[in-house]
Amino acid sequence: MRSSVAPRPGLAGIEPIWLEWAALAGLLVFATWLLGGRGVWGLLLSSDPTGLTLVIIVVFVAATLWCGARSRELQQQRRWLEAARGGGATQGWAADYWAALERGPRDASAPLDLLLERTHGPHHTAWWVNGIQLKLGLLGKVIGFSILAIEIGQIQNFDASQSQELLRSLTTGLGVALLTTMVGLVGNILLGLQLTRLDRYADALVADAQSHGMSR
Repeated sequence: MRSSVAPRPGLAGIEPIWLEWAALAGLLVFATWLLGGRGVWGLLLSSDPTGLTLVIIVVFVAATLWCGARSRELQQQRRWLEAARGGGATQGWAADYWAALERGPRDASAPLDLLLERTHGPHHTAWWVNGIQLKLGLLGKVIGFSILAIEIGQIQNFDASQSQELLRSLTTGLGVALLTTMVGLVGNILLGLQLTRLDRYADALVADAQSHGMSR
C-alpha cells in the first residue's frame, strides 16, 4: 500500500553546514590540545610581551564560535525554506520575503534588500573582525621591529661580555614581529574559510528564495 503523504522534496538534501562547522571545530580543538601538549602555546605567549598574540587568539575563538551559531541559524532557515517549498508551514526569512512580494510594496527592491540584510548583513562585521586579526599581526610586526631598531640604536660599544644579553634583547623584538604576524595570518585564513562558506550558503538561500518567490 502506497503512502498518501507525498515526500517533501529537498529536505533530505539540505547541506549540513552546522555539522561541517562542528567537524572543523573538532579539528581545531584537537590541534589546540596537540600544540598545547608540545608546549607551543606556552612558547607563543611567553615570547610576546606585548600580549597581541593572546588578543588575536581570543578574537579568533570568539569569531569562530559566532560562525558556529550563524551556521546553525542559516541551516534552520534553509530547513524552513525547503519545508515551505514542499507544502509545509511557512516561516522564517524566506516566508517574510514571499509575503512582502505578495503585498507589492512601492519599492520593488525592498523585500530583496531585507532578505539580503538578514542573510548577509552580519557577515560584513565578521569580515571586518577577520581583517582585524591580520592588522593586529602587522601591528605586532611593527612593534617587534621597532624594539629591534631601538636595541640596535642603543649599542654604544660592543662588549663581548654583554653579547648574550644583547642577543636576548634583539631576539625579543624579532620574535614579537614574526610570531604575531604568523598567528594573525593563520587566524585570518581559518576564519576566512568559515566566512566564505557562510556567504556561499547564504547566497544559495537567497537564490532559492527568489526562485520560489517568482514561481508562486
